[in-house]
Amino acid sequence: MTFLQSLQQKIQEGQRLLAILIDPEKFETEQAPAFMRTLPVDTTHIFVGGSTVPEGRTEAVVEALKGCTSKPIFIFPGDYNQIADNADALLFLSLLSGRNPEYLIGQQVKAVAKLREAKLEVIPTGYILIDGGNESAVQRVTGTAPLSQENIQEIVDTAKAGELMGAQWIYLEAGSGAQIPVSQDIIKAVKADITVPLIVGGGIRSEIQKVRAYNAGADMVVMGTIFEKE
Repeated sequence: MTFLQSLQQKIQEGQRLLAILIDPEKFETEQAPAFMRTLPVDTTHIFVGGSTVPEGRTEAVVEALKGCTSKPIFIFPGDYNQIADNADALLFLSLLSGRNPEYLIGQQVKAVAKLREAKLEVIPTGYILIDGGNESAVQRVTGTAPLSQENIQEIVDTAKAGELMGAQWIYLEAGSGAQIPVSQDIIKAVKADITVPLIVGGGIRSEIQKVRAYNAGADMVVMGTIFEKE
């Protein structure tokens, strides 16, 4: 069974998935065992990636994590240089909310040379940046503006377009350190219109915010900043 099939089966069984996002640039590899002990008991996956990460750093972090956890580790890359073959799977992102061709297809083409020989499971993922109330690292790096939380139909249409183009996941992201998480109204509307699993992240720092995202329709919630600070 592939990781994608396993995820889909868990969702069908009613399990709520929780991924903890680790930014390799901010993570000390020697602290991996202690860090893993701080994670919520309901953590199901580890995501590794950031907007700007030195080449080779992602592999080092994945190796450190592999030594102290059996949880699946997915690469959540800011660019193709972050692809690490020692992880379990890769979210193959296309930034659907922006119009910068480098992040719609350019980075993906550059990744092919690495992926052709890699053992990673590749999961096509439609990535949609939502306004979280501040300028996110994704916005700065990609030079693209987030979608307004007020324009729900545009977000829904963008998510559906991603599914129709072949995305196996849709990822709604308010950005690292977002002041405002993706609203429940947006999550509900997107979930009602797509048939693929829905990931929601950015600005989710508390149990209440996490549960609200689940109740609105998120199949997987991603948390990160709060654990980086701790």
